Amino acid sequence: MQRWSRRWQAGESNKDRLKIIAEEDAALKNQPAGSVTQQVGDFYASCMDEKSANRLGIKPLQPYFKEIDSMQSRADLARVILHLHNEAVFVPFGVVGGQDNHEPSQVIAQFFASGLGMPDRDYYLKTEERFADARVKYVEHVQKMFELAGRSPEDAKKMAATVMTMETAMAKATLDNVELRDPAATDHKVKFSDLSQMAPHFDWAAYFKGAQISTADLNVDQPKFLAEFDRQYFNLPLADWKIYLKWHVLNGSAGALSAPFVEEDYRFNSAYLAGTKEIKPRWKRCVEQEDQLLGEALGQEYVKRYFPPEAKARVQEMVKNILSAMGDTIQGLDWMGPETKQKALLKLSTFTPKVGYPDKWRDYSSIHIERGAYFDNLVEGRRFFIADDRAHIGKPVDRQRWGMTPPTSDAYYNPQLNEIVFPAGILQPPAFSMAANDAVNYGSIGVVMGHEVSHGFDDQGAQFAADGSLSNWWTADDLKKFHEKTACVSNQFDGYFIEPNIHHNGKLVLGESIGDLGGAKLAYLAFQKSQQGKPPLPVIDGFTPEQQFFIAWGQFRGDATRPETQRLMIQGDPHPVAKYRVIGPLSNLPAFQKAFSCAPGSPMVRPAEKRCEVW
Repeated sequence: MQRWSRRWQAGESNKDRLKIIAEEDAALKNQPAGSVTQQVGDFYASCMDEKSANRLGIKPLQPYFKEIDSMQSRADLARVILHLHNEAVFVPFGVVGGQDNHEPSQVIAQFFASGLGMPDRDYYLKTEERFADARVKYVEHVQKMFELAGRSPEDAKKMAATVMTMETAMAKATLDNVELRDPAATDHKVKFSDLSQMAPHFDWAAYFKGAQISTADLNVDQPKFLAEFDRQYFNLPLADWKIYLKWHVLNGSAGALSAPFVEEDYRFNSAYLAGTKEIKPRWKRCVEQEDQLLGEALGQEYVKRYFPPEAKARVQEMVKNILSAMGDTIQGLDWMGPETKQKALLKLSTFTPKVGYPDKWRDYSSIHIERGAYFDNLVEGRRFFIADDRAHIGKPVDRQRWGMTPPTSDAYYNPQLNEIVFPAGILQPPAFSMAANDAVNYGSIGVVMGHEVSHGFDDQGAQFAADGSLSNWWTADDLKKFHEKTACVSNQFDGYFIEPNIHHNGKLVLGESIGDLGGAKLAYLAFQKSQQGKPPLPVIDGFTPEQQFFIAWGQFRGDATRPETQRLMIQGDPHPVAKYRVIGPLSNLPAFQKAFSCAPGSPMVRPAEKRCEVW
């Protein structure tokens, strides 16, 4: 494991539950083709068949390698890129459906930069020792994978160098993680005809026709990257492209191949980059993969067993109180003028909460799943995912779709839909329990709810209006004050170090830190609101209800995280290390200081002149 806590233990317990469901379905033979039990059971059974995977070795990828080797022209290269995109191998760019920033009721094609084998551009370009070391280890990893695929050490070494050269050039044309957090930086809506100017050597008409994508308006997140792709597409030898594409086919499929590939993939991506000490058991990797591809099939039985209607009703009541607390907070702000307040309250009034699971389940019956054909099943699932996604491009947005599966132990806010989503998988102990009192539930899942609501008004969410459009709804004076308040949070987190000379990037974690700060405050206010007219909650083990609230957040959010994982997070994760997700926001809250009688100057009391408050 990369980290551990009660919160992460709950996520792992979800996988134990999914394992039970998958194993029970796998024990049922001869189920109707296309039924939920047949697909869930047969997919899991095929994934667990490690002997077959080991027997096949590299054979599942040989048709891909043969197709790549047969390329003789740029048109062939374009055809292979399309084939890989059809199976969710997005190199060197990707195209998916997404809401139009300017007409959020419509879905358009969204081009995004892709095709790097390391986590982000900085791993290719920064000079610090940890990045330089990663580059050496990555080239060794690529070479080793090619050797496992049957190439000689000499050939594999040359191939790894080619991959590194191509990816480094792509990295130079890619935005960094902080730049990617700004919605305006990736907002480049263009006409289909404009693609011929942005990347003139690629046959876009053939690509869109083959992908069956509407040629209406689209968005290109990084025009500079698209231009670099076009340069390499036109100028590099096909031999280099063959190596690059083979690498990404191999890299994207390693976990579904024989043990040597699985182990080498783990060695670099998990053991080296994240510091994990052992590979996950196969059953856990199988339920994770199945949840990713067939999550709403697995989720149907999951919610029947683990998320009863009375739990959903209680959670919905909590969400109602959180939203009400946010309304009270906006109305009481002394730094925001009436005009902006009115628009903020309008946005809040249009929030759509989704709790537990979708009202309409996704239909996977068209996916052909068989026992004993794991790699084929994986490809089938990926093809379905891509085709299902593309089918929505050029059409009105389907507001009933979910971006997470019901068993997922997480939550999210979508600014274009202006929705907050809490899957059943996170609505489990210790985040939420029907047996827990309000102090504990509001102090754990309540803060998560407040966090997601706050995302609607963080540095990113504040750029989206009530209708989901990327547009300014602030007066100039109020926006200036807002930026001053968010700068306080950014500066606070710049000062949190994980080890000497390595500290958080306050701008990278700004949105999540605003979410945590606002989440804790809103949940506390909602907890107080929930207690109106009720008998006082009891003191437990000497802790008052107010203390129980904050202890619950510390117990839920605090993780023990491996040093390597912390370094990985500091570089690219918009979430701070868990320790500071507790210390950071709570040290700003007078309610916390009062609950524990913290004296001025205490470590958990930020000086008044440095105290941050946005919402």
